Amino acid sequence: MLQYIYCMQFQVPQFIEIEDKVFGPFSFKQFIYIIGSVGVAFILYVYLPTFIALVPMILVVSLGFSLAFYKINNRPFVFILQSMIKYYINRKLYLWKKAPPAISQTVTNQSNTPTPIPKLTKSRLEDLAWSLNVKDKLE
Repeated sequence: MLQYIYCMQFQVPQFIEIEDKVFGPFSFKQFIYIIGSVGVAFILYVYLPTFIALVPMILVVSLGFSLAFYKINNRPFVFILQSMIKYYINRKLYLWKKAPPAISQTVTNQSNTPTPIPKLTKSRLEDLAWSLNVKDKLE
């Protein structure tokens, strides 16, 4: 008796990272962001005087277009905005870890007696820098 193996064929999606264009050249999200921001700008225009509504209208429309099109490091702006809001809302826990006390630096010579290393102060460092300046000594 022969057994047949039936192979089923499936289609594998190719471009899963690209959103479908639903409304002309815009995806559904882009369309909602643009229409929503233009709608809010229109409401501001209707209910506020023009010279007062102009700045909020520009801000709302620019936010809508940035949500629709602007990407930072290949990530949509909505994720950046969401991370920013979470950062400002959530509590922050700052931990301070006290450093252990500095061990005194000593050098042992041939007779195994410790010799302390002199501390380097700013004036001593400047003196060393002047003494190492070879160009001034050659001229």
